[in-house]
Amino acid sequence: MKREDVKREQLRYAFLVLKEHPYGRVMLRILLERGFVPTAIVEEDSPLADEERSKFLTRIAGAPRAPTITSLTASRNIPHHTVGNHNDPACLDLLRSLDPEIIVLGGTRIIHPPLLTIPTCGTVNAHPALLPLLRGSASVGWALYLDLPIGCTTHVVEEGIDSGPILLQRRLPIRSGDTYERIVRRMLTLAGELMADTLARFAAGPVQGTPQGPGDEPRRVIPPELLEEGKARLAEESYSHFSD
Repeated sequence: MKREDVKREQLRYAFLVLKEHPYGRVMLRILLERGFVPTAIVEEDSPLADEERSKFLTRIAGAPRAPTITSLTASRNIPHHTVGNHNDPACLDLLRSLDPEIIVLGGTRIIHPPLLTIPTCGTVNAHPALLPLLRGSASVGWALYLDLPIGCTTHVVEEGIDSGPILLQRRLPIRSGDTYERIVRRMLTLAGELMADTLARFAAGPVQGTPQGPGDEPRRVIPPELLEEGKARLAEESYSHFSD
């Protein structure tokens, strides 16, 4: 076994995800493929989880779906816990008992400060935008509408929304003929790959993030009429950030 693989297996991280969220399913698949096996999966089963899962499935309509969280963990000895809310005291007690070095967010609700103090090395998120641009929700749709480049950023989670120190950042190539749904699906893969690269940095030694500069206030879900304008920009190829 390679020394790098030993380090990856020894990295203690808890994986938090809303129940069967597509974002988390792709990310967990990639992390497992890269040798990063979580200490535990902590899945939130709640009305919010159902709402967010449905919303995201609409965004990737027509795309192949990743294996479920359940199937990904079925053949592995990974503890799998279900909670009603990741911010509830019961979940905090569970996470304290797990004593993780890192908490990885694989598609969750907004996480509050009591939870953020639990991991010794921090909580890490993969946000589908090139921070500090486009904090908040529906970043791909907002990027198309506002004619901004599209990419992903891993960052340390702090009390503010998507405002913590940047760990890694990568631009997503946008090609002629791409659709919104294809871009969002490719973003899932990019987020998983970037998270795996981020955990590799943690496995190699102490990690220092780069503080963010000023950015926009966090955005809410993009209104349907504005999303349609962004899709039209893409279809008409008036979007300014094609890679080919």
